[in-house]
Amino acid sequence: MRKNYQLEKRKFVIGGFFALIVIIYLFRLYSLQVKDETYKINAESNAFLKRTTYPARGLIYDREGRLVVFNQPAYDVMLIPRDVQNLDTMAFCSLLNMTKEQFEEKWADMKNPQKNPGYSSYTPQKFLSHISFEDYGKLQEKLYMFPGIYIQTRTIRKYNYDVGANILGNIREVSAEDVKNDTYYKSGDYTGDLGVEKSYEGALRGKKGVEILMRDALGRIQGKYEEGVHDVPPESGNNLTLSIDMELQRYGEKLMKGKLGAIVAIEPETGEILALVTSPSYDPSLLIGKDRGKNYADLVLNPLKPLYDRSIQAMYPPGSTFKPTQGLIFLQEGIITEGTSFPCSRGYVNGIRVGCHGHGSPIALKPALQTSCNAYFCWGLKNMIDKKGTKSVDQLNKWKDYLVQMGYGYRLGIDLPHESRGFIPNSEYYSKSFRGPNWGGNAIISIAIGQGEVLATPVQIANLSATIANRGFFFTPHVVKEISDSVIDLKFREKNVPKIDKKYYESIAEGMRMAVTGGTCRGAAFPGVEVCGKTGTAQNPHGRDHSVFMGFAPYRNPKIAIAVYVENAGFGATYGVPIGSLMMEKYLNGSISPERKGLEQRMISSNTIAGSGVKKH
Repeated sequence: MRKNYQLEKRKFVIGGFFALIVIIYLFRLYSLQVKDETYKINAESNAFLKRTTYPARGLIYDREGRLVVFNQPAYDVMLIPRDVQNLDTMAFCSLLNMTKEQFEEKWADMKNPQKNPGYSSYTPQKFLSHISFEDYGKLQEKLYMFPGIYIQTRTIRKYNYDVGANILGNIREVSAEDVKNDTYYKSGDYTGDLGVEKSYEGALRGKKGVEILMRDALGRIQGKYEEGVHDVPPESGNNLTLSIDMELQRYGEKLMKGKLGAIVAIEPETGEILALVTSPSYDPSLLIGKDRGKNYADLVLNPLKPLYDRSIQAMYPPGSTFKPTQGLIFLQEGIITEGTSFPCSRGYVNGIRVGCHGHGSPIALKPALQTSCNAYFCWGLKNMIDKKGTKSVDQLNKWKDYLVQMGYGYRLGIDLPHESRGFIPNSEYYSKSFRGPNWGGNAIISIAIGQGEVLATPVQIANLSATIANRGFFFTPHVVKEISDSVIDLKFREKNVPKIDKKYYESIAEGMRMAVTGGTCRGAAFPGVEVCGKTGTAQNPHGRDHSVFMGFAPYRNPKIAIAVYVENAGFGATYGVPIGSLMMEKYLNGSISPERKGLEQRMISSNTIAGSGVKKH
């Protein structure tokens, strides 16, 4: 009898088909029972309710141990959608002063996966945020009427000071992007937004806990599972100690009221920021509670931009506060010595007119710093860029390298978000602008006096002052001094040392001291302390010049270095110098001397916004 090979093949095909079905069936069972946790979650949710318990956020203190930011209870209305049955909507809305339309809108938002990623009818969902203590009391009393609804206690921030909002930041509800990028967060959680609340979020937020509750057959809560043995308690966040002196911060914001600009004060020997003022600012308590959204929108729409931190974000021409950098570079490169003199017939001419004011001529380095001579530093730059036997492009790049070492042109790395880098041009920039490398010192002469294309942030200018105060080094400026008894990031403990000999810094410091004893900074002097300073009047193509000051004190063993920038306020001596001087006196002496009280009152009451061309909100 002949074998039917066709039939044999058919048997293998049919057998393989059934085997494939079994494999698919087993794989599906594995996926459903092991990999896919939906059924597990659903089953567990019938027997247990896992509630997240939230940690207390870390407290924030200032450098003197004053409590700045603390916590107070906040109450969110939570619900498990599948457990909310036969809800008396009208009674619920009446209890919380809601309309039916508002209720339906919030319910729809809660179920919308785009607005509420990870929504599940089996897991707790946030329905209302930050209900008042009165509403909490009323709802707690009637909670038995609303199965599936409970109150989640959290904490929100409270402030002991109405200043320093740019430093402190705030907290907000997480976005879908936050939830996607960090598994710690679930929809409805809170995260730091701006300031140290954002940059130190990981330290401040702590660790969540879990409370496991039992249900009966009808889904009613019966108490803790096995008396809470399996509960995980939350861990409180770390406390922060700021380097900021909040009383000095308050004083700085008072002096800057009615003005646009910034103050940055640094302790030179540590890089710790003592005050970081931006003006205008706002009360940080505006961004807590139910009115946060409205208040935030008002701040965004305010034409004076109170959310814009001018101290670390604004990029300004540094004006004559840039001249000490030029003196250091020219000395190091051998372009000048302390005795080198240049002519000044009320400015630098040599084919391009750069004006100056009346003083002796020719003039050497220290008197040039004392009188803020423009011509001196223009001649110095021209001689460096056009030095015989060199190329202009190479000389400018060398010039920029020194400035980068001094903290210009790149972010310093301050421990706050959104720091700007400023701008220092290189040879490629100018070769592109001039359509070729055939340019010389005269073509770019304005950068010698901190004008033209040069831009710097107030924190960079203050950092230069700290570098000169230290006679040749700086620590990266930072606003956090300590995290729960442990030192901060080690990068803030590393010295940054520009490649300029220490002896040259002494010459610059002496020139800045001469500016206070008998030059453009005479208004910076105050009793009992030797002050060093440098004025700046930065040209502004959009209106009045900006008033700028940079200084430090005392001359020996400096304790404070400062930069002040007041937009559209005219000469540096008009506002920059007196504000900087008052800040240093307040910090070093604890109070303002009686003979300077009139100056103090004049700075507090003056308003430069009216002439700035910016309309008030």
